[in-house]
Amino acid sequence: MVARPAIVAALVLGCAALGVGAPAHADDLGSVLRDGLFGSSPSSRRAPAPMVAHYVAETGDEFVLDRSSSQPLLRFDDDSEVWALQPQSGPRGDIIYKNDLGETVLRATKLGGLTLFTPERPEGAAVAVEGETTPIRLAPMGPSALLQRLAQASARASRAAQRLVSVGADATPQSAAIIADAAMVAAEAMIHMSRSAAGRNALTRIEKIFVAQGKRPAAAVQNGVLVVTVRPDMGIAGRPSSQRIAMAAGAR
Repeated sequence: MVARPAIVAALVLGCAALGVGAPAHADDLGSVLRDGLFGSSPSSRRAPAPMVAHYVAETGDEFVLDRSSSQPLLRFDDDSEVWALQPQSGPRGDIIYKNDLGETVLRATKLGGLTLFTPERPEGAAVAVEGETTPIRLAPMGPSALLQRLAQASARASRAAQRLVSVGADATPQSAAIIADAAMVAAEAMIHMSRSAAGRNALTRIEKIFVAQGKRPAAAVQNGVLVVTVRPDMGIAGRPSSQRIAMAAGAR
């Protein structure tokens, strides 16, 4: 994370006020900055974070974590996809939040600390809360808006495959919002697939995307059709993530 001069100055002045000399090395200054932003002692008590809050990691990643319902939701600032997380009890009273592939995304300690795990930082990065924000919700959607969203998904998927990929759906007024979201997530999965050799090879087997309703969220390629199954009553957790779709298509 890039340190802001005002923050660094405030920390150095704070050291001086306590009678502590300013750090002699850049590494020491970075340590002071990290302690000031993310907390220096894992055993210190912290005020509980809001149920819906915006966070920033020491890597610079920023995201919203919504824990206002039984299904925690996460959305990174630079990504439109919403990730449904599954909380599990961990050692020492920790809560481990995993995605639908069983991969650890976040770890929360009982003392209030939060750690983010990414492919770039598999060992974890400290996270600080920035403040309360609005819950993550899918807005209701009418038939014309749904058709427009399916057309957008088709355009994005077609660019990834470099040929026409149509998108269809089995939708009702009650399921339109999650159907539209699943179609866009499927298109996003194809974009990610286009960035690797294995993914591009898998794309050659996909001629169409179809979003269906079923008993559980799933994804599979059947006779050239990428079938994404959603369960509307589960909300965002009722559709597979882009990573799960890519895996089902043979790209991971």
